[in-house]
Amino acid sequence: MPQELVGKKILLVDDDPDILQSLKLALGETGAALETASDGNTAVEKSAAFAPDLVILDMMLPKRSGFLVVQSIKKGRAKNEAPRIIMVTGNLGGRHKVFAESLGVSAYMTKPFRIDRLMEKILELLGNNG
Repeated sequence: MPQELVGKKILLVDDDPDILQSLKLALGETGAALETASDGNTAVEKSAAFAPDLVILDMMLPKRSGFLVVQSIKKGRAKNEAPRIIMVTGNLGGRHKVFAESLGVSAYMTKPFRIDRLMEKILELLGNNG
């Protein structure tokens, strides 16, 4: 996937530094500009300043939940308008997925997930077809 996302901006949000590092490594050769946040408040601030095309967002965050982050980021925007959001969570409950999608989340992935599956979803949302 080298350089397939040149010109795209992705905000990575997770309170686990190991997950953030793994995501940065996985996306490092795509050509996308990357920014990170480790809590919900910082995610909202960085989203406003960085204007990402995509946010990869953990559901359970300190200071502000992923759901509240989505509400803040998507306020006044159409669900399919940038930024697109991939929510990742360790929660297996179906109600959370339905709620996330109702807020405008484009994709919902349960941890642990395979990086290649995440990359496919990113390309689907941001690639030539996204």
